Amino acid sequence: MFRLSRTSVIAWTAVVAVIAVLSYALTGVAVPRAAAKDKAKAKAAPVEFTADGKLKRPVGYRKWVYVGEVVTPNDMNDGEASFPEFHSVYMDPESFAEYEKTGKYRDGTVLIKELSSVGSKKAPSGNGYFQGEFTGLEASIKDSKRFKDEPGNWAYFSFGHKYPLKAEVSKNAAAACNQCHQDNAQKDDWVFSKDYPVLRAAAPKSK
Repeated sequence: MFRLSRTSVIAWTAVVAVIAVLSYALTGVAVPRAAAKDKAKAKAAPVEFTADGKLKRPVGYRKWVYVGEVVTPNDMNDGEASFPEFHSVYMDPESFAEYEKTGKYRDGTVLIKELSSVGSKKAPSGNGYFQGEFTGLEASIKDSKRFKDEPGNWAYFSFGHKYPLKAEVSKNAAAACNQCHQDNAQKDDWVFSKDYPVLRAAAPKSK
């Protein structure tokens, strides 16, 4: 009777293991644990809510798509601009990709507005308004299930206009934020798209 040496058995076992791994990879019967985690992470929502519906302070949004900047300095608004003073706006990448295809804000769109102060009005390049320190954080989210009773299904959140920011917040009352959007941007799905050249350039051009 033919018998394999111990070395041969170990070698054949290794070969069989390699074949099994390749088979799983090609057929999709099994997915490596690390790959499964990466896939789940990639599909994670851009923001997170608590069990009672409060929005947790977003993280990582500075790596999202930067869609533009608006400046409403205090010295042009009687010292009390509603959103002082620089507003840097970011959109989650998946929603931006959808906007490029359709020109629409998909269900689940998240827009982050990060506020910063005017730090200086002079620079080597000339006189103007130059960013100082971060001062606040806002978020607007479109969600037809979570905010089905809000106009346009948009809800607005404020983590404060000074640091330290709040860790989690409830949505603002519709009259506090949505009314302005409804009065001035309803035709563009409650978003001031015209103020952001990145959005204007990204939207599909009508033929």
